[in-house]
Amino acid sequence: MYQPDPAPIGGSLVLSAVLAALPLVTVFVLLGAFRVKAHWAALSGLAVALAVAVAAYGMPVGMALSSAGQGAAFGLLPIMWIVFTAIWLYQLTVTSGRFEDLRTCFGMISPDPRIQAVVIAFCFGGLLEALAGFGAPVAITGMMLVAIGFPPLRAAVTVLLANTAPVAFGALATPIITAGELTGIPYEHIGAVVGRQTPVLALAVPFLLVLIVDGSRGLRETWQAAAATGVGFAVAQFVCANYMSVQLTDIVSSLVGAVALVVLLRFWQPRGGEAAHERIGRATPTDGPSGGASATRTIVGERQRLSAARTAMALLPYVLVVVVFSVVKLWEPLGDALDATTVKIPWPGLHGELLTTSGEPSSTTVFSLSWLSSPGSLLLLCGFGVVAAYRIPLRAALSDLVGTAKSLRWSALAVVGVLALAYVMNQSGQTTTIGTAIAGAGAAFVFLSPVLGWIGVAVTGSDTSANALFAGLQQVAAQKVGVDPALLVAANTSGGVMGKMVSPQNLSIAASAVGLVNQEATLLRVTLKWSLGLLLALCVLVFLQATVLAWMLPQ
Repeated sequence: MYQPDPAPIGGSLVLSAVLAALPLVTVFVLLGAFRVKAHWAALSGLAVALAVAVAAYGMPVGMALSSAGQGAAFGLLPIMWIVFTAIWLYQLTVTSGRFEDLRTCFGMISPDPRIQAVVIAFCFGGLLEALAGFGAPVAITGMMLVAIGFPPLRAAVTVLLANTAPVAFGALATPIITAGELTGIPYEHIGAVVGRQTPVLALAVPFLLVLIVDGSRGLRETWQAAAATGVGFAVAQFVCANYMSVQLTDIVSSLVGAVALVVLLRFWQPRGGEAAHERIGRATPTDGPSGGASATRTIVGERQRLSAARTAMALLPYVLVVVVFSVVKLWEPLGDALDATTVKIPWPGLHGELLTTSGEPSSTTVFSLSWLSSPGSLLLLCGFGVVAAYRIPLRAALSDLVGTAKSLRWSALAVVGVLALAYVMNQSGQTTTIGTAIAGAGAAFVFLSPVLGWIGVAVTGSDTSANALFAGLQQVAAQKVGVDPALLVAANTSGGVMGKMVSPQNLSIAASAVGLVNQEATLLRVTLKWSLGLLLALCVLVFLQATVLAWMLPQ
């Protein structure tokens, strides 16, 4: 039996936390400072995590290796399975020749690339996050932006930043429901508090997207579109989370944000769209071979028109994704039937032998093989639906499937390494040590509470996992400092969404999707400032909600 000690270094929580942070520091320094390839950085961090677990925490070698194996398995299924099937689905549209029509469809909404970035990355990405999550929105929307002419680096940064505000309510509010189950606080109440935090982010994100896509000039020329989308999304997110349904919040807010933008475009059009195409299309050396001015200029000028049939066929893959995921998620009998096929595997070497810091049997030692209900499997089903609808020869479809697998081999190794590292840190007690040390800050912890969620998602790539790690700790810390526990549990959820864009797992997914092989370090350097800036703003908001803005919280 192994029970983690939160302070294994001479009983000092601070020294133990410094040591526990070494695996993360290793990954981020190798990626950000030395530009080491992502899979080598991940494997190096894993080696450090194993060494700390065994040498400092006293975790048996066999258990540490078994923990890494469980994390690696999770990295393959469901994470890389989702990315693999999402990229294959996109590749089918290219093979069929239908992607040119899809490009024209977005041009029919607006030929302006800054508007298209908001529609695809923020609105459509939010809808995908609501239904699927687990990296699928980043993979799909990243490929779509590259396909309509965005340089890969700009496309990747855009979709990573866009995949923030919707994350807290992603996968039908799974992170919030998980927090409720672990703390005993009604998830509806937690969702209501989150619905009074993340809308502030939703207001800002469209403006930041336009700024990233086309700088300050683009912001001056298209701020009205950013405002309409952000206000529509934020108001809908607040109303739905507080008065309608926590589970449906992202679906409603994404659709309302998109409708608000489309209505605005009926009465107003941005200036400087063609010049923006020229500026955005100048690929830099880090952008890779795809994209560029020539690709971008194909959708400049007059809006092309497609027949209703061609429009429907162009939109078919993504409409099919939305329909399939909506039916599975919202029709409980079907969802329950698919969930019943999940195979629960007690992980060898860990199940029954791993305890939590409180001495209870750990609930993390059972691996769920969701072979049929996984988002990746549903995307595979959608892919074969597209093969049939587009009448793509089966041999060509399977060839694309094999080619996609080959192209993802190094990215898969990076994701597997990161998830193996995360599981070793979590199950050996390293993550708990870091969280407990931050929670020891006393009253200042109210300000720092979103940082815990940020760390949790940065490590695991999942807001659900971050809540599984720290929701209980946030609840206890809130009771000690005398604030509403729901506020800090919600802060953990909201803080986690900013960690998404710097998570090595998500960086690898974005790089794989847009063709930036081994350029995760570049993505990290660009996204880190946005991540930390938004995190700081949320820390201030949470502190104010605990003090002078207490009226903002639901009663």
